[in-house]
Amino acid sequence: MENKRIETIELPSRSFTVESGNTKIEVGSGKDLAIISGPCVIDSKELIMNTARQLVDITQRLGIGLIFKSSYEKDNRGSEKNWKGPLADEGLKILAGVRKEFGIPILTDVHRVEDVPTVAEYVDVLQIPAYMCQQTSMAIACGETGKAINVKKGQFLAPETLSGVISKIRSTGNKNILLTDRGTCFGYNRLIADMRAIPIMQELGVPACFDATHVIRLYGISSADPAGGEPRFVPHLTMAAVAAGADALFIETHPDPMSAKCDAASQLDLKYYENMIKMAQNVRKAIGKPENVGTFTL
Repeated sequence: MENKRIETIELPSRSFTVESGNTKIEVGSGKDLAIISGPCVIDSKELIMNTARQLVDITQRLGIGLIFKSSYEKDNRGSEKNWKGPLADEGLKILAGVRKEFGIPILTDVHRVEDVPTVAEYVDVLQIPAYMCQQTSMAIACGETGKAINVKKGQFLAPETLSGVISKIRSTGNKNILLTDRGTCFGYNRLIADMRAIPIMQELGVPACFDATHVIRLYGISSADPAGGEPRFVPHLTMAAVAAGADALFIETHPDPMSAKCDAASQLDLKYYENMIKMAQNVRKAIGKPENVGTFTL
């Protein structure tokens, strides 16, 4: 029987670029897999610098582009008593120190429109949190900085509805956009990872990133409680995302997760980080470019 090709997903050209010093990371069509990693929140300057040093060492040896991520503030906490981070005055200086010391791009999330201009002075990528991804004022304020923008997909949204936030950011003339899936609401306190979100987001004309470390949080249970997350599934979901054609990965990691001041139950233990990235690279090598995933021959 003659071979016949069945449905092919035609992915548009898509690109996301971030530079810091002599480091340039390109994500999207025809580009290598990249990674966004770091502790969820800044626990201390010492921990951030030590973690960044280890991540730089690992990623440079493996030849994978690293964007360092940590939050100077966590405004969405389960209790007013929970650690919110060192906040802007101290936290942004710590992140700028990482950029200066290691010459790598820095990403952090921003929670209020009035904070956007200040945050943009210190970091290379502004992240719009999942719960704020539909805020028009936030999308436009971030876009107007001219900085690269990472939008976390709200758990309550279908991936195709992110076309709205893309349009808002592009209305400012800023087209340097990355979309990150961090799971979708299903039942009570659990998120599911629908891998169809990756090609759907790519079809919007922007690169797609996958965050396995938030999908496995069990909401309603404190993140300081070991029962508040299932980090053993981070490698499984990460490999599935790469196999589905993800352009980048978002992995929160910590050298001692259960001592972390935020998302202790869901961050990947740094000691497992290198082996997991090696596996991800092997999966990416097996599929070639993401466009290959949507093409089949009978």
